[in-house]
Amino acid sequence: MAHIPDNPLILIDGSSYLYRAFHAYPETMSNGEIPTNAVYGVVNMLRSMMRQFASDRIAVVFDAKGKTFRDDMYPEYKANRPPMPDDLRCQIEPLHNVIRAMGLPLICVPGVEADDVIGTLAYQASQAGMPVLISTGDKDMAQLVDDNVTLINTMTNVVMDREGVVEKFGIPPELIIDYLALMGDKVDNIPGVPGVGDKTATALLQGIGSLEKIYSNLDDIAPLGFRGSKTMAKKLVENKENAMLSYELATIKLDVELEEKFDTLTKSLPNTDELVKLYGGLVFKSWLNELLDGGTGVVEADEKSGAARHSAASEKAPELNVSAVNIDRSQYQTILDQDSFNTWLEKLKAAEVFAFDTETDSLDYMVANLVGLSFATEEGVAAYVPVAHDYLDAPQQLDRDWVLAQLKPILQDDTQAKVGQNLKYDASVLARYGIEMKGIKHDTMLASYVYNSVGGKHDMDSLALRFLQHSCISFEQIAGKGKNQLTFNQISLDEASPYAAEDADVTLRLHNRLMENIEQDEKLKSIYQDIEVPLVPVLSRIERTGVLIDDMKLSAQSQEIAQRLDELEQKAYEIAEQEFNMNSPKQLQALLFEKMGLPVIKKTPSGTPSTNEEVLQELALDYPLPKLILEYRGLAKLKSTYTDKLPKMINAETGRVHTSYHQAVTATGRLSSTDPNLQNIPIRNEEGRRIRQAFIAPHGYKIMAVDYSQIELRIMAHLSGDKALLEAFQQGKDIHAATAAEIMGTSIDQVTSEQRRRAKAVNFGLIYGMSAFGLAKQLGIPRGEAQDYMNKYFERYPGVMQYMEDTRSAAAEQGYVETIYGRRLHLPEIKSRNAMRRKAAERAAINAPMQGTAADIIKKAMLVVDEWIQNEGQGRVKLLMQVHDELVFEVQESALAEIESKVQQLMESAAQLDVPLIAETGHGDNWDQAH
Repeated sequence: MAHIPDNPLILIDGSSYLYRAFHAYPETMSNGEIPTNAVYGVVNMLRSMMRQFASDRIAVVFDAKGKTFRDDMYPEYKANRPPMPDDLRCQIEPLHNVIRAMGLPLICVPGVEADDVIGTLAYQASQAGMPVLISTGDKDMAQLVDDNVTLINTMTNVVMDREGVVEKFGIPPELIIDYLALMGDKVDNIPGVPGVGDKTATALLQGIGSLEKIYSNLDDIAPLGFRGSKTMAKKLVENKENAMLSYELATIKLDVELEEKFDTLTKSLPNTDELVKLYGGLVFKSWLNELLDGGTGVVEADEKSGAARHSAASEKAPELNVSAVNIDRSQYQTILDQDSFNTWLEKLKAAEVFAFDTETDSLDYMVANLVGLSFATEEGVAAYVPVAHDYLDAPQQLDRDWVLAQLKPILQDDTQAKVGQNLKYDASVLARYGIEMKGIKHDTMLASYVYNSVGGKHDMDSLALRFLQHSCISFEQIAGKGKNQLTFNQISLDEASPYAAEDADVTLRLHNRLMENIEQDEKLKSIYQDIEVPLVPVLSRIERTGVLIDDMKLSAQSQEIAQRLDELEQKAYEIAEQEFNMNSPKQLQALLFEKMGLPVIKKTPSGTPSTNEEVLQELALDYPLPKLILEYRGLAKLKSTYTDKLPKMINAETGRVHTSYHQAVTATGRLSSTDPNLQNIPIRNEEGRRIRQAFIAPHGYKIMAVDYSQIELRIMAHLSGDKALLEAFQQGKDIHAATAAEIMGTSIDQVTSEQRRRAKAVNFGLIYGMSAFGLAKQLGIPRGEAQDYMNKYFERYPGVMQYMEDTRSAAAEQGYVETIYGRRLHLPEIKSRNAMRRKAAERAAINAPMQGTAADIIKKAMLVVDEWIQNEGQGRVKLLMQVHDELVFEVQESALAEIESKVQQLMESAAQLDVPLIAETGHGDNWDQAH
């Protein structure tokens, strides 16, 4: 077997795989809707390749739809081939989806064949000295073999290098095109020369040489002595046109214009959540179970033995309590009369816990109207109560007000446990009908998130596949897609009822599985029961309260920004000496790197020069145009995201803007927000502060902001136990000045503002795993000087260095790190063979306990502050927003001093660390003044 160098560029002939798999695997394979044999076969072959060869460089290439340049050259090209069977055609899209979800680059280029794409990439890589391995069953590819390019036939496991081609064909790779031109190809309908077969073609090429030499030396053919040699010259002359056409048809192009570049084709991490859905839908049970067992979907080769290594134990997610279920939707009930409803009401009262879900006509909790409600009291025992479907007359469905009146006592009963999937939404919808939902004891979205925040998506459909191996009815199945999608009140009851009842049933089943997992760990159980679930009603209240916005101020700012954008455009045109689209990466690439000749800092995955923010920031240090473009982009984003958008988001009923907080999105436990995103309003520039000035208090009230001071550095001190760091915080020193004094070896009162700035960059940089290179770049100093800062830092704070080393080791050993309170942060890449991914996971391992602990603390603070507001602060104070480490309130002006003092005290006592927890307060007529 030919030697294959390490880490080759593996180019896989997907079209070759496709047909071979279709015919090689049983036609009976199906998921009940389409055949799946070709998908299964190709994926199996891809996994086999990845097990056999250790390489991060890989691409799968398919023929695109439609004709190619060869059809234009010769209309009869491939005319004998039958059309693709329907049973194969329907498998192409799901196959492509699986390949992309596996993290493999997939290439289809119209107008050429997969061979041409592979040929171009192989040629480019070979010219650069990169080893290439082409996986195909197509003999035509032998023409591509050279000192760097090798073929492998995965069906036979035969590897062909240059010597292998000579051994198989009797000629070197350089003569393969001539060989194909002489022989022709019945399958592709390449004419060739009649009467020339394998042996004759080989004899001609061995005896004389290339096709061109053969036609230049026709008299030398007869003496070769092979069968038919005496008449062969005549045949060649008569069929010269066909021979030359065949040569062109058989030649694989090496100059296809590609977006992708050979040196950027690398596999990425699999999208495990998407793979779970795809494998579940295709009924590939063994691969699905691998993922459900905690695998990451990564298939790697053992460098020594070539044996498979799917995700080492330390890289795996925790073992899941998974069991496949068979759900019989025909057993669900639709409740259309009072007697049936009353029977179910008694079931709810008797249940230890029941699943609850609402169906509405909008995803916006502030305007959503209740269309129906569903319940489940036992697994498989579920019902749907329609109350506002358009097509049902009053006698055919229960009155919404009557149903809610019956349910209100049990929904407001704190002792009656409820479970839901994202119950915050349901609680907010019920609040519109005067029901304050209590007894929210469980939420499957939050249970999944607490169990493993990076284990995949936490929506119900994904969880059902992951934990129950069940595919739920999707909303699109019953409502359609796009602009014609129906709202729930428009959906027929025979479709709406099973969908809604299944939601409740699956939620209850998920709850039972997830709690078995969570209850195995007391710390996780505490995070879930004492922080995340109690936060649901708090966040619902904050969202429904909303915040007052000065739309006139924002509109004026929008006009000013628009004027400034025009000015920046004109300045940019002057510098560029041409007009161009400031938002077009393609035009910027041409302008900056081709016309102006600026240095290329970084390339995109497709190999073109990048114009992303990081690149422009570096270029802006030396060139005026990138600096202008950055300013333009920043202002344009502020305008479109906030100054233009916020006024349109004011709720007509409340006159306020209402965001949505998400508990199950970030890996570390931090809240995120959307519509609007409150977490990303800039605070360090004037335009961002002006946006905050539009967040105002009503007459008689003030905006109050309370912000934890340097919380992550304080947590670092607590976690590391470093004596000097603890002492600095315990004595109330300015931590950045104290760090500067330690590093510079001077007294704290002699520290200059520049020294403090550099120390601040070191303090925060280390939290985020910044390298000396990153620090040098941020401070604009030589790398050696930055390294010197870091070395002195670790000399003065050895506990911090020890903490980092211990954390990396613990993360590698157990596959996760924890916050002070036990929130678990999984690191699936911590033992990756890919150095970049492993380093990124190590940086996350150091930062995550600090960021995660800060998230835990602000959530605990929200809980104690909300409890005090509900008991003592009603009417005097409202909690409006949570942004990073800050809580923002609307406070009655007459009670401001008392409330400011109380909230500060509550926030500072929300957690006990080895250093003081400091909450800083501020107030004013708007958010900017308060911060």
